[in-house]
Amino acid sequence: MLNAMKKNSGVLATFALLSTLLVSFTYLLTADRIQAQQQKDLLKVLNQVIPADSHDNELYQSCTVITSEQYLGTTEPMPAYLAKKDGQFSGVAIEAIAPDGYNGAIKLIVGLDKAGTVTGVRVLNHNETPGLGDKIDTRITDWIYSFTGKKLQGEKDPSWAVRKDGGNFDQFTGATITPRAVVGAVKNVSLYYQRHQQQLFNQPLNCQGNA
Repeated sequence: MLNAMKKNSGVLATFALLSTLLVSFTYLLTADRIQAQQQKDLLKVLNQVIPADSHDNELYQSCTVITSEQYLGTTEPMPAYLAKKDGQFSGVAIEAIAPDGYNGAIKLIVGLDKAGTVTGVRVLNHNETPGLGDKIDTRITDWIYSFTGKKLQGEKDPSWAVRKDGGNFDQFTGATITPRAVVGAVKNVSLYYQRHQQQLFNQPLNCQGNA
């Protein structure tokens, strides 16, 4: 029996080693392809929130890291992608978190031009209820486009709220928490930009993998 147990243990160990080697080999073969696809997806989103004709630099390579729990909804460092046109800063795309979604955090990215006008917003990740809160997704409705062209007029701007709270943004039937969270997050990103614009533009490009 002891010999059988040793034999079985050896077989299992060999199987585990071969499995590990196979996974490692597969990763090495696909890592570059995965990275290329991630960059392609990122560039697509960046060009949706910052118009392509407003910059002539590679946005995903012009990345700096910022931290502000108050305005970005998280203690984690978040990337900000700086847009340039003819060597001059023309805007920024900032990733942030709406921590108060109905089913948890909502990750989004907000594009702003140099004057602080929103050029686009996209939701990057969420767990909101299908048929209700998921209307923040462009695959479901065009609600997220309602931010484009709007500019926050100070912290107490009453228009930056859902209509139920006296603002200008539609809420969803049966789901007010989700749009309220997104409106609040976009407003906070706009406030961060208004208050830290020069600091943001003067930061080094320090995102991982960018120089």
